[in-house]
Amino acid sequence: MATNKEKLTATNLKTTLWETLNGVKTGKIQYTDADAIASQARSIIGVCKVQVSIAQASNRGLPKELIDFSESN
Repeated sequence: MATNKEKLTATNLKTTLWETLNGVKTGKIQYTDADAIASQARSIIGVCKVQVSIAQASNRGLPKELIDFSESN
């Protein structure tokens, strides 16, 4: 899972979600913990969607941090 020191990226988020799912399947992660992780991920994605909507509505380019988040490897 991504640590607090790692930069938040779409790749890290996806990795964390897959690790969480697998942890629930194997019993290493409690359902309530996985639910909290999923909730945070939904919030992050929701913020990204709002940023895209605002940029589109105002005919502006996407914010650099959103591009960096989504294009990470």
